[in-house]
Amino acid sequence: MATVHKPPPSAALHQESATAHVAASPLRKIAAVASIAAGIQFGWALQLSLLTPYVQLLGIPHSLASLIWLCGPVSGMIVQPIVGYHSDRCSSRFGRRRPFIAGGTACVAVAVILIGYAADIGHHAGDDLAKKSKPRAIAVFVVGFWILDVANNMLQGPCRALLADLSGTSQRKTRVANAFFSFFMAVGNVLGYAAGSYNHLYKVFPFTKTTACDVYCANLKACFFISISLLLVLTVLALWYVEEKQWSPEADGDEPSVSEPMLCELFSAIKTMKRPMCILLLVTCLNWIGWFPFLLYDTDWMGREVYGGSSDGNKEQVKMYGLGVRAGALGLLLNSVVLGVMSLGVEPMGRWVGGVKRLWGMVNFLLAICLALTVLVSKLAESGRVSSVHPTPPSNGVFAGAMILFSVLGIPLAITYSIPFALASIFSQTTGTGQGLSLGVLNLSIVVPQVMGVLFPFFVVVHISLS
Repeated sequence: MATVHKPPPSAALHQESATAHVAASPLRKIAAVASIAAGIQFGWALQLSLLTPYVQLLGIPHSLASLIWLCGPVSGMIVQPIVGYHSDRCSSRFGRRRPFIAGGTACVAVAVILIGYAADIGHHAGDDLAKKSKPRAIAVFVVGFWILDVANNMLQGPCRALLADLSGTSQRKTRVANAFFSFFMAVGNVLGYAAGSYNHLYKVFPFTKTTACDVYCANLKACFFISISLLLVLTVLALWYVEEKQWSPEADGDEPSVSEPMLCELFSAIKTMKRPMCILLLVTCLNWIGWFPFLLYDTDWMGREVYGGSSDGNKEQVKMYGLGVRAGALGLLLNSVVLGVMSLGVEPMGRWVGGVKRLWGMVNFLLAICLALTVLVSKLAESGRVSSVHPTPPSNGVFAGAMILFSVLGIPLAITYSIPFALASIFSQTTGTGQGLSLGVLNLSIVVPQVMGVLFPFFVVVHISLS
């Protein structure tokens, strides 16, 4: 009997890599998939800028409002690894990633309707509009908010995994693909913050204003209608233009009989991680310990620390807090513009400084310096105030300093949104781990700091209230 000689694993991997490299897609298809990030981030920008005040209008106490944001990192911790694992093994005739992207978009549409119409549904279900707390509306909102965060996690992981698939084994294309994704995230941010800051958008959709839904609520509905329309158009165009071949274990070299359960493979992937991947996860985790509190409370920082206002103080303090929040929204808009420009320059700047890893290290120092300077801006603003009871706007110098901080932080944010994901995709090619599962593991190092960032202020509030 003739002996069948199988090539060694390294040769098989090299052969598969060469095939993948030949099958790498053109940049226009990569850009089409990356453009979905604009629709995703449009919704995230609306969440960050509009939903915290909205939940307080529904009657959720300020001390409990931060717990609403816990669903984002919790769903990311659970959903992304699960979706990533199954998207690596999906044998649908539509491809591995596209069914999850389409399903996530459909869930976003359902969630947006629930959130936008929470007040109306609660009112029809029996909420008393004369009372501050509207429990039925709150229940609908919380359900919609959880679905929205789960759906966003269903979208982002497969989108990035599809970008890695389209890039083949070309490390340059992988970096460029994630830079495109970061660029379109910036575009979504700019559109979302611009839409959220326009107070008369509800007039475009006059049916949004109802007995239970005031002007602020109607504007929120209108913004979400635009958000879901943008996401649907971008997703349909991308999925129509970019096709995937049906995946099968036999074609990929896997034997279905020896496939491990998802949790076993997840723990195995974590346990057998190489040193570069461990360092990547550690640095990403440290990054997000700094990023998440800033991204969540930056407008609140402007309102309270820079402008000296308060959301529950006297009339002048409330007014000054509102001015600070709007100034923070302007800062976020500037941040997003720099984010978009820098995203397109990640690859050439990486070559200029000697590699994207070195670039990531350099901008981490820039991130640390900028976050430290927020303390200086707060102290300068406080020293320039004559009275805390009757606050006045900060000086032009303090305002300019805050805006410069917002803008400069767009540089490390562009790196944070692109390079770690590109490196995770590149490392997964050498370890044999699926793109979806690798990105799900990376997401764990992002959501753990987010859980810490949400729970810490909550426990501080509870401790203060009990003492």
